[in-house]
Amino acid sequence: MSDVLRVENLTVTVPSFEGAVAAVNDISFTIPTGTKVALVGESGSGKSLTAFSIMRLVDHPVKIQTGNIWLGNREISSLTDKEFRTIRGAEIAMIYQDPMSTLNPIMRVGRQIIESIQLYSNVSTKAAKIRALELLNDVGILEPEKSLNSYPFEMSGGMLQRSVIAMALSGSPKLLIADEATTALDVTTQARVLDLIDKLAVERNLSVLLITHDLGVAAQFADEVMVMYDGRIVEKGSVRQIFTRPMHPYTRALLDSRCDDTVDYSQPIKSIPGQPPRPALRDDKCSFASRCSFVQENCLSSTPTLIKYGDTSAACFHSEKIISTSEVF
Repeated sequence: MSDVLRVENLTVTVPSFEGAVAAVNDISFTIPTGTKVALVGESGSGKSLTAFSIMRLVDHPVKIQTGNIWLGNREISSLTDKEFRTIRGAEIAMIYQDPMSTLNPIMRVGRQIIESIQLYSNVSTKAAKIRALELLNDVGILEPEKSLNSYPFEMSGGMLQRSVIAMALSGSPKLLIADEATTALDVTTQARVLDLIDKLAVERNLSVLLITHDLGVAAQFADEVMVMYDGRIVEKGSVRQIFTRPMHPYTRALLDSRCDDTVDYSQPIKSIPGQPPRPALRDDKCSFASRCSFVQENCLSSTPTLIKYGDTSAACFHSEKIISTSEVF
């Protein structure tokens, strides 16, 4: 299976009082064609910054310091802004967390979708309107003509997010990045939007990168999961492997601290002690060491890199010990 996206050694720096620090720190991963991949981790781990860097939506003083990004067989990180604009939306598109920040509040939704269609294809306004109605129908909007003529404030959160998905599909992209796309929605609407993205991915052979802090969403939606901590990917593998036999202590701690219908609320909810390290104060040790119950002397003297264990990779010196003590969730 070929890869629709390949990221190699991506480092993104952000300003701080101590100078520029790597908020995304030398990460590499691939997304195979037609695969749904979830990137999970707590707030501040670098998930959204990774997505924005792929889309070339970071501005000075945030800077892509090193790395290469391949879309299919084309290296896109070295393209000029003008060259990249022909790719953004047409081959790779993004759905954002808040649809109200995506849409212009004083323009009708239909006009915005029509403009998006005409941006990627040389068609008349009439033809673009027909296409917009088709897209709104594809994303499950029951009265597409009515939605076409509505302003964003006249629509519910779920309808808005469906309209944003329709706009993202207007250029027929190969890869769809969903950045916390269901966070602002209620649970029922969230499930419907995830089902919709899943359905569209199958129908259009779309690859999807889902950015989320919600482990339940990742488990429901993804084929593969990448776990991010302190700017690094610390574990990646199939959704079944990650959720049943985690090999990194951070992944295990995340699963232990989740709140869902599998949790025994008669017992205290577990939490991860301590705080993630400040990027400016990183040193040559495992960044999770101060919060880890499996820490050993070698964890304090060198930084672990991803090591492959079967179908899973984990950046931990003691993964085999961790998996031997893991319970099936």
